[in-house]
Order: sequence, then C-alpha cells, then structure tokens
Amino acid sequence: MRPDARRWFLSHPPAARAATERPQCSPGVQMNLANALKRPLFCALLSMALLAMGHVTTATAATTLTLSGQPATTATVDRTYSFTPTVSGNATTRLRFSVSGKPGWLSFSKYRGTLYGVPRTRHIGTYANIIITVSDGKTTAKLAPFSITVTSASTTTTEPAPAPAPTNTAPIITGTPVTAINVGTAYSFKPTAYDAEGNTLTFSISGKPSWATFTTSSGLLSGTPAAGDAGSYANIVISVSDGTATTSLPAFSITVNQVSNGTAQISWTPPTTNTDGSSLTDLSGYRLSYGTSTAALANVAQIATAGVSSYLVENLSPGTWYFTVKAYTSSGMESAASTIVSKTIQ
Repeated sequence: MRPDARRWFLSHPPAARAATERPQCSPGVQMNLANALKRPLFCALLSMALLAMGHVTTATAATTLTLSGQPATTATVDRTYSFTPTVSGNATTRLRFSVSGKPGWLSFSKYRGTLYGVPRTRHIGTYANIIITVSDGKTTAKLAPFSITVTSASTTTTEPAPAPAPTNTAPIITGTPVTAINVGTAYSFKPTAYDAEGNTLTFSISGKPSWATFTTSSGLLSGTPAAGDAGSYANIVISVSDGTATTSLPAFSITVNQVSNGTAQISWTPPTTNTDGSSLTDLSGYRLSYGTSTAALANVAQIATAGVSSYLVENLSPGTWYFTVKAYTSSGMESAASTIVSKTIQ
C-alpha cells in the first residue's frame, strides 16, 4: 500500500475504514470503485477462482520410469549401426540419457538415447557390458547390459557355398624296365602313364646312367653303353607328375655286361598271299624285333632275303627276351606283326 494510504488507514477508526475502504475482490487483489462497479461479475468469478485454488489439491499418481528395446548384437564393417531405446512411464519430455561401455566407433545422443555409427575393419571384435540409462531428474531406468560384435562383411554375407574343389587323382605309371644289356647293345625303356583328369604329364628321373638319355615328355630312357660302361647302375627311379601329384616306379637297376653268350633261334613260316587273298609276288624280306619287354622291342634285325624262314639272335644277356616278325615287300608295304614269342636266357 502507498505511504499516503497507510497514513489514512492508521488515522481512521475501523468503522470509517469500512465505509470508505476500497472494495476488494479477494485478499491481496484491490480494485478502485469504478472498476468494481463496472465488473462485478469478474470480481465474483475471481473470488471463486481464488477460493477454489485455496481449497482444492490436485493429486498426481506416481509412475515408474522404464527403458526397453532389443539392440542388435552384431555390426558389419562399413555398414551403419543404429539403436534407439523406448521410454515409458513418464509424461515429461525433460529426459536425459547416458551410456557406459560405449565403443569408440559409436556416437550417442543424450536427448534420444540413440547409439549410431559405422565400424571399420580395425574395429572388428566384441564390445561387452554396454549400458544405456535414462533419467527424468527424479527417477532413473537402465537397459540390461548388452554386447556388440563387429564382423567383416565376408563373415556375415549369406551367399551360396562355393562348389568344392575337384579332387585330384594321382597319375598312374606302369612298366617293367630291362635290367641287363650287353656292351654295344641299344637300351630302351618307356613306361606307360595315365591321368584320370587328363592333365598334362611330365616325367623325371633320378639315378640315370651316364650313357643313357631321358625324355621328360614321354619318360623314354634310352642309350647304347660302350665297353667302358660295363657295370651295374642301381637305384634308378622314373616318376610322373600331373602338376599336383607325383607317382614313381619302383627303383630298378641296369647291368651292362661285357660279353653275353645267350642266343635264340627264331623261326617263322613265310607268307604266300596278301590280306585280300591274292598271291604275294613281291616279298622282299623280314624285320625281327626283340627286347626284354613286350612294350619295348627296341632291337631290330633286318633279314633282306625273302626265302629265309629262321634267324639266330646272339649276344643275349640273362633274362626273358621277347620276339616278333614282320614281312615287307619291295614296294615298302609291311605286314602285321606276328604273335610275340619269348625265351629266357640263363
């Protein structure tokens, strides 16, 4: 109240104050007389409002603040990870979020509780015990601790499994090499090799005699030992490879003999007709092939006399020898080989 009004209030008795005091709508709210006369309804309403405010108490039910959500527990390199929890049990928007155990590659929003970020290759690994918390200033709620495992794209991409690599089969090599020859006699041995996948085969040899040569494309071992090469050549191994696997023949030896006295008398019946039944009129001779293996009849004796029906093969070393004969004409045509026969030299 103004000072002049206070002096008036103190100098007048209660009765006078009641007659001349300004009308009041409610304690602490004063209006001049003109306004009171003009707005009696407002005054009455204001008094009722103040009265209601003084006597009515609004009760607010207590609520429980909760935080929920299922964060993804895996993240992929170079792909965005994001998770926002859900808040319930609170009507106010004055919420603040916090996080503990946050991986360094993630960012966090304290207003929404969102975890977001893009992991890189260097972040591959597991990040455990991550906890998101929310508070409204009075109560606090937490999300259950969780982990995030960062993996590379190759370990998480679900693509059809590649077809298994074909199984390679080792090549097969067979053959029985000649193990004894005489000085001055041609030696020849070529193994037989096969690969199931049809791969190109390459041959190799260890322990090769100095007087022999070897062909890597076919596995042919050949040569003619001289007088100075007489002796035994042991631990000869021929191998074949398909580029992945290698197979070898058992080790063998070759003995070069200085002199051999073994002989074999080979006889045959001279042909008289051609294959079409016509008479054979130009028979010129025979070729006798022989060796210590049916697959390697490398020695050839040519008999240039049509009327001959036998031939003596000399200087045969100990072992089993195989023989076959072909007839040929003066024009160079050759018959099929005869049946192979054998003789063992002791």
